[in-house]
Parts: sequence; structure tokens; C-alpha cells
Amino acid sequence: MSNFVKRKFRDRQLKRRPLGLMLVILVWSLAMGWLLALATSAHSATPTPEIGTVDVVPAQYQLGQELYLENCSTCHIALPPAVLPRETWKNLLEDSQHYGAQLKPLIDPPRILVWRYLSTFSRTQSPNEETPYRVNNSRYFKALHPKVELPRPTQIGSCVSCHPSASDYNFRRLSQEWEK
Repeated sequence: MSNFVKRKFRDRQLKRRPLGLMLVILVWSLAMGWLLALATSAHSATPTPEIGTVDVVPAQYQLGQELYLENCSTCHIALPPAVLPRETWKNLLEDSQHYGAQLKPLIDPPRILVWRYLSTFSRTQSPNEETPYRVNNSRYFKALHPKVELPRPTQIGSCVSCHPSASDYNFRRLSQEWEK
């Protein structure tokens, strides 16, 4: 009889092990999910009034964005990367002749950080589209401004008339006449 009792006890323990194992896996999964959520929290990528960004930029691209703004917005309004295709940004970063001005080219590592930011947030170029060098030749820019009479040639500084916070890299806020 004692062998019978031992066998029954062992059988019950074996039946409980999968339940215990599943419980351990569930707790482990919940803990790892919680840790992953903390690690990739959008809290650090939330737009702030100081930057007023058009896109939420994850932490690994924020230094590239800061360097882009620091280098490009000193002479003109920095455009959101999606306005121009990746190929245009590549050409702009490689060309020291920048819209008629001779610029000191960015050198690595800042150039790499800016390129990572621009290439990640820029758009892909459609196969039948020529690489636009000017913003008014960008099909995406035209699509965003379908009923806007743009001056010829388009002056990036004129963005402020419709986007009063453009100099703060905030293109979502529109002037009163366009919000209606």
C-alpha cells in the first residue's frame, strides 16, 4: 500500500509541474514585457514645447535631430525630413555648394548622426520621380500644400507666414487663416 501512495503522490506532482511551469512562464513574460515597455517608453520621445517637433523622435535619433537643427536652422528654417526624399538629403549632405552658398561640409561622426536622422524620417522616392533639389519640386511638399499659392522661387523663410512656429521646428501649428 505504501508503494501505491508514493506512486499517487508522484503522479500528482508530475501533473502540477506543467501548471507551475506555465505560471513561471507567465510571470516571466509579464515582467519582461513591463521592462521592455519601460525601455522603449515614448515618454522620452514625446514632443516638447521647446522643440515643437513635427514627429516623435525616438531617443536614438534625437542627437542627429539636434545636430541637424543646429547646422541647418542657422541660415534658414529646417524642414522636416519627410518633405524631401532620402536621395535629396544624401545629395545635400555630400554637396558643399548649398543653394549657391559654399558651406563647410559636416564631418563624421556628426554627419553620420544627421544622416541617420534624415534617412530614417525622410520618404522614399517614387521610381518615376526626379530627385528634387528644391522644396517646391518635391511632390510630397506639393501634396501637403494643394491649394497654396507658393511664391516663385519658393523661399523657405516664407513658411512662417502659414506656420508661425516653423522657426521652432513646429509645422503643425498653422496661422489663424489656415486653421479654418
